[in-house]
Amino acid sequence: MRLLWELLVLQSFMVCLADDNTLHGPVFLQEPNNVIFPLDSEEKKVKLSCEVKGNPSPTIGWKLNGTAIDIGMDYRYSLVEGNLLINNPNKTQDTGTYQCVATNPFGTIVSREAKLQFAYLENFKTRTRSTVSVRQGQGMVLLCGPPPHSGELTYAWIFNEYPTFVHQDNRRFVSQETGNLYIAKVEASDVGNYTCVVTNAVTNSRVLGPPTPLILRNDGVMGEYEPKIEVQFPETVPSAKGTTVKLECFALGNPVPTISWRRADGKQIPRKARRHRSSGLLEIPNFQQEDAGLYECVAENVRGKNVARGQLIFYAQPNWIQKISDAHAAIEESVAWECRASGRPKPSYRWLKDGELLLPQGRVQLEQGSLTITNVSLSDAGMYQCVAENRHGVIFASAELSVIAVSPDFSKTLLKKLTLVKVGGEVIIECKPKASPRPTYSWKKGRDILRENERITVLDDGSLRIVNVTKSDAGSYTCVATNHFGTASSTGSLVVKDPTRVMVSPFSMDVTVGESIVLPCQVSHDHSLDIMFTWSFNGHLIDFEKDGDHFERVGGQDSAGDLMIRSIQLKHAGKYVCMVQTSVDKLSAAADLIVRGPPGPPEAVTIDEITDTTAQLSWRPGADNHSPITMYVVQARTPFSVGWQAVSTVPDIVDGRTFTATVVGLNPWVEYEFRVVAANLIGIGEPSRPSEKRRTEEALPEVTPANVSGGGGSKSELVITWETVPEELQNGGGFGYVVAFRPFGTVSWMQTVVASPDAGRYVFRNESLPPFSPYEVKVGVYNNKGEGSFSPVTVVYSAEEEPTRAPTTVSARSLSASDVEVSWAPPRENQHKGRIQGYEVRCWRHDEKEENAKRIRTVGNQTSAKVSNLRGNALYHLAVRAYNTAGTGPSSAAVNVTTRKPPPSQPPGNIIWNSSDSKIVLNWDQVKALDNESEVRGYKVLYRWNRQSSSSVIETNKTSVELSLPFNEDYIIEIKPFSDGGDGSSSEQIRIPKMSNAYARGSGSSTSSACTLSAISTIMISLTARSSL
Repeated sequence: MRLLWELLVLQSFMVCLADDNTLHGPVFLQEPNNVIFPLDSEEKKVKLSCEVKGNPSPTIGWKLNGTAIDIGMDYRYSLVEGNLLINNPNKTQDTGTYQCVATNPFGTIVSREAKLQFAYLENFKTRTRSTVSVRQGQGMVLLCGPPPHSGELTYAWIFNEYPTFVHQDNRRFVSQETGNLYIAKVEASDVGNYTCVVTNAVTNSRVLGPPTPLILRNDGVMGEYEPKIEVQFPETVPSAKGTTVKLECFALGNPVPTISWRRADGKQIPRKARRHRSSGLLEIPNFQQEDAGLYECVAENVRGKNVARGQLIFYAQPNWIQKISDAHAAIEESVAWECRASGRPKPSYRWLKDGELLLPQGRVQLEQGSLTITNVSLSDAGMYQCVAENRHGVIFASAELSVIAVSPDFSKTLLKKLTLVKVGGEVIIECKPKASPRPTYSWKKGRDILRENERITVLDDGSLRIVNVTKSDAGSYTCVATNHFGTASSTGSLVVKDPTRVMVSPFSMDVTVGESIVLPCQVSHDHSLDIMFTWSFNGHLIDFEKDGDHFERVGGQDSAGDLMIRSIQLKHAGKYVCMVQTSVDKLSAAADLIVRGPPGPPEAVTIDEITDTTAQLSWRPGADNHSPITMYVVQARTPFSVGWQAVSTVPDIVDGRTFTATVVGLNPWVEYEFRVVAANLIGIGEPSRPSEKRRTEEALPEVTPANVSGGGGSKSELVITWETVPEELQNGGGFGYVVAFRPFGTVSWMQTVVASPDAGRYVFRNESLPPFSPYEVKVGVYNNKGEGSFSPVTVVYSAEEEPTRAPTTVSARSLSASDVEVSWAPPRENQHKGRIQGYEVRCWRHDEKEENAKRIRTVGNQTSAKVSNLRGNALYHLAVRAYNTAGTGPSSAAVNVTTRKPPPSQPPGNIIWNSSDSKIVLNWDQVKALDNESEVRGYKVLYRWNRQSSSSVIETNKTSVELSLPFNEDYIIEIKPFSDGGDGSSSEQIRIPKMSNAYARGSGSSTSSACTLSAISTIMISLTARSSL
């Protein structure tokens, strides 16, 4: 009994500190693993790991084969931080299954089982083996017979001397199951000594068996025989999930048999499978359920075949699907745990409490992986483990059961201080103290015991329920909870408020797209309560921030929550609900909004029939959006059109009740797609999806080429050109042109076919074709359906001949440093052939090549030309030839001309002006020409008003000039020399301002060149110099 109350105190203390999660039973952090210990290890020590947490800290012990190990009784055992160390481990004494056991005041748990095994490999007992004598061509088996061992072995064979090992191929095979060496067909090269090499994969130790001599018999060669399977896998092969399964199969035979693998159920060998050693080994990695089945090894040669079979059976160690977790239960409550594990075969379950087997009895019920404890008592507290096992493994899951025993406590679950409810409503005041076992409940209103009636009831969980609340129900309420360990109470107040009522509800409306409306929602409510309005649209709350473009809350007072919908769209049709909520009640009012708008797009536009110029269409009407469809418009698009275009239909106007139409006026042999647009009184809707693309049928071409013309070309050619007919007007495939022509005034037409629809030119060549002769020309069209009509007849001239004679009497003279003039006489008309359209002048400098000559062409009968932009004081050659559309004629002999020296480069300087009595006198220094420049012949004075752009010019051979100009304007004046080589450099612009008095003077250096002046025709000019030279 003392222990029971100690547990009660500990459990109560644990409940008080539960938030800190401080006190708890043992939990494994690391459990021991299987260990294979090499007997020849130099360490001479085995460590089995175990790490546990708990509070208080658990004590750790160990079991060997289910029996507790007394650490103190055997010096070889020691515990280091819970880990078990075994010094000088002994194969006989220490082999077995180990478990770690952890205990604290809350209970005991045991770890999973860990096996300790010892790996070793002894030496072969025999030292010699008998000689094996076989015929050549016979099959042979050399037995290995490994010595006593523990741990996985691998095998190899030495041929004659180390390190020459037997190479495995389709004729030789070493079984890793038995170690035996198999030779399918012995050859002369196989004669020698064979030694089996056995290696322990754990200890890496290796031993060699005694050599076995192999010799050939002298009584003949073995003949051919069918395969005999000597190495085959068992009839049943248990295979663990996720492991690598290896199947061996090898046969003796002459000729050497081939080995192949298959599944007897007809399924494919898994792609992941690998074949080794010429198919003698089939390896299936990561073995899964779908890999299980009946496998066959087929050995075959020309003498026959043999088959070995074996069933691969899938198995899996248990693996948790559902573990148990810690549970807290009050006294007299029930606890139910369920654990579930996968595995093949299906796992069985057992339960442990504090490390000991738990049996079903009385309150404890066990069924497969389920544990149920009814009417829990303190003695049920402890550590529980669910154990799932099959013949391939065992797994453990642990959990702690804490039994709680406390008096009622409201410290963390006080009654709600203030509860609000509306008149006529229903209220539940919760009473949920922490208590174990479950308490009994009673209620007080004020100081009076509260009696239950048809309106007031105490629920099973202790909560108080009041229905059809009245004002008189307001007041303070106290919940009193009692169990074996004490009594506690908690008090709260109930406040009764007037209910909320909808005074103006939203009402259903019928509106048109683009309009704006307000849906009213106005209520009366208790003004001491906060009120909140929300709106939903078709079941979804309206987000006024996200959808603010259309939705806005309006009202202006706390009793109104009206909804404004601006610029209504079709998508706004539906159900709107105004929801009103206070802290004591909530209610709603709904309205339907019908939105009328342009029709939706018609559906399923189909081309039912198509001809060369018509298409029969049908469609289904789309949504009319609450306004009847009044008409449909058909549109078409082709690869040649710019977007969609309206087309003509029959009937001309398609009313809203008609869902078919015939499109007319289409072009033959053009790919069309159609769409339909619906309209109603509100507007035009969105177009339908396009129909399929269909090509109209072919027809005779109707459009003839435009702008038929021609002319030009080379000698003996008649060039005919036209504008091609656009593809959309060709009316069919195989389109081309028929070109017809005849000499003007004749009757018979010559015709040729131009098969390319993109051709716009035809050239007829004939040496007898007279030059520049008129021909009547017309161009027709054709396609696969036949020939169309011809274009109107037009006259085209054949190619003309080039001029045959050169111009005569060619002469040239220099006009200036940069210009020369050339003149010539045309060839006499009776001395040349070929029409002359003009002349080409070629000019090149003496130090240039003739082919780089500058070319200038004249038009018509002009017999002189000016060549400009030449270099001064340079020798030039000039030649002239006539040209026409056929080309240029022969060139005249070249004539020479030298351009004049360049004009003076120095501008006039030291310009001084004086004004008096409406006269302006200009003086400047004489310009001296350089040696390579033309001599100065005189000067040009240019003057203009500031507001004008054109200048007047006066020439003089002196260095002064007198101008009679009005004083009421600003003037701009420039002076430059001139010579035989042309005009020299100009002075800076001189600005002469309008005069404010009768006398003024100035010089060029003080004037501005930024202004502009102009002379007028009425200016009277008086010169002391001559006006012309």
